Amino acid sequence: MSAIKNILVLGAGELGAQVLLSLAQHPHLNDIVVSVLLRPSTISTTRPEKVRELSLFRQHNIQLVPGDLVADSQESLAQTFRGYDTIIGCTGFVAGRGTQIKLAQAVLAAAVPRYIPWQFGVDYDVIGRGCAQDLFDEQLDVRDLLRSQTRTRWTIISTGMFISFLFEPSFGVVNLENSSICALGSWDTKVTVTAPEDIGKLTAEIVLGSDSDVAFNNRPTIVAGDTVSYAELLRIVEEVTGRHFEKSIRTVEAARADLAKEPDNSLYKYQVVFGEGRGVAWDLSTTWNHESGVNVLSVKEYASRYLV
Repeated sequence: MSAIKNILVLGAGELGAQVLLSLAQHPHLNDIVVSVLLRPSTISTTRPEKVRELSLFRQHNIQLVPGDLVADSQESLAQTFRGYDTIIGCTGFVAGRGTQIKLAQAVLAAAVPRYIPWQFGVDYDVIGRGCAQDLFDEQLDVRDLLRSQTRTRWTIISTGMFISFLFEPSFGVVNLENSSICALGSWDTKVTVTAPEDIGKLTAEIVLGSDSDVAFNNRPTIVAGDTVSYAELLRIVEEVTGRHFEKSIRTVEAARADLAKEPDNSLYKYQVVFGEGRGVAWDLSTTWNHESGVNVLSVKEYASRYLV
């Protein structure tokens, strides 16, 4: 732990903000400096909501570092990264194609001692190359790159889907307004989910906890808030809301047919991947948080807190 002096988080969206605040409030932080890389336009924004968030970061002594993950060259990013011993990627696919591999290359070029790339999600190794969501192949490129070297120690935190996505009407699973629920694949298909605030807490514990040196063991760390089938999700939602929900199934075949008509439709890509159920669910007893005794929200607890 004594070697950690400077932590840099890349991005401050839904996940990045949770990771930053969890790091800043961790009991083992001591004299470690936590920073976040943000676009200069974000740092100088006048948007009230963002101004409040940046003010909250400053209150927690989080340093704001100007940089642009998309526009800056690999060499420029490497120059920025050299001042840090731990880098955590929290940018997501919104940064665009090619960004994740560029970041990994910049981290290695800067000889950063520890790295967590943005792979907070499914198990890309199990899913493999050539799946419906073509952006996943780049995540495997990042893994191949990290596995090909020994200078930078890394871990990947596999969290499954954000719990909140289950209840986003645009995702097509739970629609509270219409009192409807749609199973992806089948009612027996399972999905692993974790709340963003729990991902922030677990990431901070992995980075700053007493076993942090063990955690950066050059392989994925599996965590989870819950693993449920869509049938179990239906029961939970009906129980928590006290309402009856109309049921339907979105088959993999139907999602594939729609994707063939609209090859760039990311919703259909995800519906195929989660409908197939491969690499998107794992047993809670095998998770890092279960073995470490860290409490996280289950789907029922999340629903009780946020849906009612």
